[in-house]
Amino acid sequence: MHIKRFLTGLCLVLFSSSMWSADWKAQWIEARRCQEEVNTWQMFRKQVHVDRVPQGLKAKIAVDSKYWLWVNGKMVVFEGQLKRGPSPLDTYYDEVDLSQYLKRGRNLIAVLAWFYGKEGFSHKNSGRAGFLFDAQGDGIAILSDETWEADVYDAYGACTTEVPNYRLPESSLCFDGRKDKGAWYSLGSALTLPKAKVLHPSAENEIYGKLVKRPVPLFRYSDIRKYEWTQWDAEKRVLRCKLPYNAQVTPWLKVKAQAGRTIDMRTEDFKVGNDFCIKAEYITRDGVQEYESYGWMNGNEVQYTIPQGVEVLKVGYRESGYDTDIVGGFQCNDPFWNELWKRSARTIYVNMRDTYFDCPDRERAQWWGDVVNDVQENFYVMTPTAWQLVNKGIYELMNWQRDDGTIYAPVPSGNWKNELPCQMLMSVGQGFFTQYYYAGDSSFVAPVYDRMHKYLHEVWQVDDDGFVATRKGGWSWADWGTHIDLELLTNEWYYLALSAEQRFAHILGKKGDEADILARMEKMEQNFERRYWSGRDYRSAHYREAESDDRAQAMAVFSGLAKAEHYDAIANILRTTRYASPLLELYVQEALFRMGQGKLALLRAREQYSSMLSVREATTVFEFWSPNASINHAWAAGMTVVFGRQVCGVRPTSPGFQTFEVAPQLAGLTDVRCNVQTPYGLIRVQLKQNGDRLKASVVVPKGTRAQFKWGGRALDLHAGNNRFSLAADVGAI
Repeated sequence: MHIKRFLTGLCLVLFSSSMWSADWKAQWIEARRCQEEVNTWQMFRKQVHVDRVPQGLKAKIAVDSKYWLWVNGKMVVFEGQLKRGPSPLDTYYDEVDLSQYLKRGRNLIAVLAWFYGKEGFSHKNSGRAGFLFDAQGDGIAILSDETWEADVYDAYGACTTEVPNYRLPESSLCFDGRKDKGAWYSLGSALTLPKAKVLHPSAENEIYGKLVKRPVPLFRYSDIRKYEWTQWDAEKRVLRCKLPYNAQVTPWLKVKAQAGRTIDMRTEDFKVGNDFCIKAEYITRDGVQEYESYGWMNGNEVQYTIPQGVEVLKVGYRESGYDTDIVGGFQCNDPFWNELWKRSARTIYVNMRDTYFDCPDRERAQWWGDVVNDVQENFYVMTPTAWQLVNKGIYELMNWQRDDGTIYAPVPSGNWKNELPCQMLMSVGQGFFTQYYYAGDSSFVAPVYDRMHKYLHEVWQVDDDGFVATRKGGWSWADWGTHIDLELLTNEWYYLALSAEQRFAHILGKKGDEADILARMEKMEQNFERRYWSGRDYRSAHYREAESDDRAQAMAVFSGLAKAEHYDAIANILRTTRYASPLLELYVQEALFRMGQGKLALLRAREQYSSMLSVREATTVFEFWSPNASINHAWAAGMTVVFGRQVCGVRPTSPGFQTFEVAPQLAGLTDVRCNVQTPYGLIRVQLKQNGDRLKASVVVPKGTRAQFKWGGRALDLHAGNNRFSLAADVGAI
């Protein structure tokens, strides 16, 4: 039974061959006392004698679920390992270069491993708390086996009150300082541990499946930092500590205490609605002591509840997160938009780690509706390492495809299985296509194409007019709120998905598929007006609301299915109708700009986002328009795309920005500038309008060609810094 399931799992993996490893010799090991309990922590150590320092010795490391690595007492990896789930049966592994940390003579490899031991919306539990270490090369072999030392770290437990909600596989950590093993990971430690036991002799096996190389960078991490300020609430005995912005942090403390006192550590983001997130507890021993809780949490401030008998000597935090930078930028003459861009960029970053996730507090789950917006935001905000996280998500989504062809998210997941049909169509039509076209990366297309084709052509059935019927799936969700025309939205997203598939079929030379897809699209185009135009708006026969669905009108424009003769009617609907959530507001904005209604778009966006920006202490944007749920949702950061793609008008005209245009619609703004990262370098745009005159500066990366469009004119730009001035009929802009 297990062997059969394992072999099935091997067929599921679609990652490129460069992610496979060969010649595994290590064995999976664990502590002899390990009982595979929820929230198990283990210590692993191995002394290694090195005659000469090797060149480029890479260790391949895997655990379920996380690990921290020290070499000779120096931390080398902070929170290694990705949550399980390249496919339902398989496991990621890390590759770490050890050569710069080893020395001649005696060396100590030490690893602290955390086994979640339970399912969540972002992790598939293997059921076994194993550890694998395989470093071979340059005459050295360091392999996990029974010669390693290993023991369960009994100081670690789980908080028993206000436990994390079921979506999170992580436990809130409780560490008992009375059982602290000190610097057990350093060469100077006198601690001895029992010998490890072999859990499985083969690296790839029926427990952990195939091992897939980590496709994204190791997480970055800082030293311990000081808080911006601290404030003591004597009545509540809470020490409030301000972070510079909403961040992923691990809290640290140094105290003098009596033994047995419990210090609570949490952020103001600890509770979202009725759901508890991640906190930490530390139980003191006698004397002066330090502790850092390795289970990351996020928020704008860390709150330490200090009991009697504890003197706080110092507090601090370590920031960690995905290894990318906010290099894109937008500034204009309106402080409102500058603040919105700043908060949006921060939200995008705080929602990146193992995957893109919907929120860093309540769920940490890779919902693909959210990811579709994140993909687009990526290219106007982050450096290219962020693009790797998108590719990882694409492979995961298709690797988890079920035998019946359906795809669902969030994945990886251990306790979720419902399909959201509209989100899945969004993933192909906007997510996959944007990743290909903006990054210029088609490497994922061939591996996922057949499964994508199966999903679009076998799961979805079309009628004689070329349209698909709505599918309930596991949850027929198209957006939050009311006035949702599900049938119309479904078909608009399906059309975009076909459009993406047609491009992919062309890339792969699948002429038969391409012809069939184009015929399907043409049928939808021919019948869309007759089927859905009511005389005053686009709507399906099943949609009986008096008011229009603003999302469906916007998507008719965004998809290209709407007739230009209806633009005025659609613009009037979008002027007054406000049903779209922050997720789909991006497409409302895009539609308005595409119809030449930039001023109306920004007027609407200001009204929508004003409630968020009125929360002065916030540094992120929210799940809903008001802060009554998660205050961290990157699906609300879509204005970063609007500012870059529409206001500044920077968008590719061929894959990877090898050619691009700058076609600004300033929409009443008079001084704007932006940076957009491309595979060739940064595009920099500065625009200043004075009456009918526009001064422009556009930096075109080497190896690309650009065209500037404004006021009915078009200029070809060369690589380098292009400075020019144009005059135009202001009323036409």
